Amino acid sequence: MTDLTTFSKKIKKDTSKSHSMAENTGFVTNFLAGVVSKESYKQLIADFYFIYTAIEEQVEEFKDDPFIAPIAFDELKRVPALEKDCEFYWGKNWRSVINPTDACKNYVARVKKINAKFLVGHHYTRYLGDLSGGQILRNIADKSMGLNGQGLAFYEFDGISSAKGFKERYRHALDNLPITWSDGELIINEANYAFRLNIDVFDEIGSSRPFPLMSTIRGLLQLTWGSIKSKK
Repeated sequence: MTDLTTFSKKIKKDTSKSHSMAENTGFVTNFLAGVVSKESYKQLIADFYFIYTAIEEQVEEFKDDPFIAPIAFDELKRVPALEKDCEFYWGKNWRSVINPTDACKNYVARVKKINAKFLVGHHYTRYLGDLSGGQILRNIADKSMGLNGQGLAFYEFDGISSAKGFKERYRHALDNLPITWSDGELIINEANYAFRLNIDVFDEIGSSRPFPLMSTIRGLLQLTWGSIKSKK
């Protein structure tokens, strides 16, 4: 890269549109509004188990590669936490019960196919997102489904005392990867594709159950209130 910008700033800027699209899927919009179907959430956790297993197996495969080694932080690993959540939602025999959605299968196939350079895009998209919005999503899931703090291990990073501090550490590692501008463009393209794969997962899970009427009403009220404020 050059002195004009850092890679961490460039990848954030160049994936901002994809990030926004992911946040505005019906499933995520309902989630943020506190309208969470437990069955849909259970499937999300199951899909995440398959996705993170694939990512973390690839990270282990490329752990000595100069593109992956600097960001392969053990503190970020999500599979052990997802195993706990799967047992909570699906019971002790969860391994023989859960199945991935078609969108999840497509996501996993992509992760297993790529090399270390492209894996950076997927790593950035998932883990930095988990650190950024994890606590907010945890609190929403806890309250909306009445979990009383259970079944939320996915959002708990026991080895990270400060999410803000760790994100700075992660971005510093990104900025020091041995990448050229062409490498950077390839990684960013893959990160955008990773967002697309996430959107497909959200859409498939969300389509299995009609969005609740209350969520639609909330959305209309938000639009109306936004219109009123804009005219003041």
